[in-house]
Amino acid sequence: MEIIRTILTIIYFIIALAVIVIALTTAKDDSGISSTITGSSTNNFYEKNKGKTKEGRQKRLMVTLSIIFGILTVVLGILYLA
Repeated sequence: MEIIRTILTIIYFIIALAVIVIALTTAKDDSGISSTITGSSTNNFYEKNKGKTKEGRQKRLMVTLSIIFGILTVVLGILYLA
């Protein structure tokens, strides 16, 4: 049981570092009020295919790693209580 906790803890720290790095390198998506003033539309080719861009892949990876991070938090909490 101790080996499983150690392995999961190492994986937990690796995922935590990956989430931090991805969060720091992800570009800010918020265009704010300037898009309202300039009249930029969200119904364009880029917006429709945003999931296939680098930013879309980063966002998907961030969500996936965050979910795994949350699950590992619960699992490690249960293992350390047992």
